[in-house]
Amino acid sequence: MTDTAADTLSFRQLLPGEPAPWFNCPTTTAPDFAFDVVAGRYLVLAFFGSAGDAKGRAALDFPQKHRDLFDDEHIAYFGVSADAADTARTPAGTRVFLDLDRRVARLYGVAPDADPRPGQLVLRRSWFVLDPQLRIIDTFPMADDGSDHARLAALLAGLPPVGRFTGIETHAPVLYLPNVFEPEFCQALIDVYDAQGGQLSGFMRDVGGKTTRIHDADHKVRRDVLLGEEDPLRLEVRRRIVRRLIPAIHHAYQFTVTRLERYLVACYTADDGGHFRAHRDNTTKGTAHRRFAVSINLSGDFDGGEVGFPEFGTRTYKPPPGGAVVFSCSLLHRVTRVTRGRRYAFLPFLYDDAAAELRNANRAFFSPELLAEGATHDRPGA
Repeated sequence: MTDTAADTLSFRQLLPGEPAPWFNCPTTTAPDFAFDVVAGRYLVLAFFGSAGDAKGRAALDFPQKHRDLFDDEHIAYFGVSADAADTARTPAGTRVFLDLDRRVARLYGVAPDADPRPGQLVLRRSWFVLDPQLRIIDTFPMADDGSDHARLAALLAGLPPVGRFTGIETHAPVLYLPNVFEPEFCQALIDVYDAQGGQLSGFMRDVGGKTTRIHDADHKVRRDVLLGEEDPLRLEVRRRIVRRLIPAIHHAYQFTVTRLERYLVACYTADDGGHFRAHRDNTTKGTAHRRFAVSINLSGDFDGGEVGFPEFGTRTYKPPPGGAVVFSCSLLHRVTRVTRGRRYAFLPFLYDDAAAELRNANRAFFSPELLAEGATHDRPGA
């Protein structure tokens, strides 16, 4: 492996202030890892190439020698290796991507757009420091004399708290709307849920070329009830969304909602340890059409269960009963663990006709279960 390359090679150039590329890549412990879900903290990406030489090994060992800097909540380390042998060299607790085809390295300008010849590995071994929104704070090469380690340690030690990484306390770009549902209507939806009892719900992943529902209690614990097509509450839901939510979305975002996905009453309970880890709502073929997520609280007597947006700081949101948080499905968000009581919520997705065409185009990638849910999509104005 060479750390420098001929001037004739072409490298992508990323600069501070630019968004860092997202990617999926295997790690030394997992077959596939979505890098974008770790937003919400400062990140160090170490493109060390191989820990088979002194420079690469020193970069891999950096978080072990500076444990005071890395707590995973505020600052996290990710190595990027092009050497399969690093699986055995990686210390326990250290995350390393196995970028064996250098696809990630090319995205970050560490590897040339095309290798000079088969079998020759050219890398500009580098550090990248990213902010909680996955934007580049700084990038610089790994030095032969180790001076880059002192530079990196000083940079990390001087970073502001995650909640004020922009210099001020930031707010997520969400709509926070009271009085979307009346108290008696909230109770009517809760009564439907309690009468039926919820079923454990999962989350969507693309598996084997199909968007499939996955169940993993470490990632999500929630129970749901879908209102049936003949349930009169569906019409009442649509009326309130058309009159109270859609105008607010158009006013704030100049987006005209024409479609509603799923009439879903959900419940997170302290007894189950209800929660939903950080995720995005539009990252699979079967969910790419989703534009806005809506979280309408139906109850208020609970602790935890708040919606947070890690890319925009540590603030969380708990609307009063009948109040809504509306946000883009592309935002990373989570629901904190419920520690007391039950959080009931109504949780639809909204989109438009153009997104409906995308959904239809992607139907070949839907699992049979997802295809069967087509009836939960309709025009809220109908």
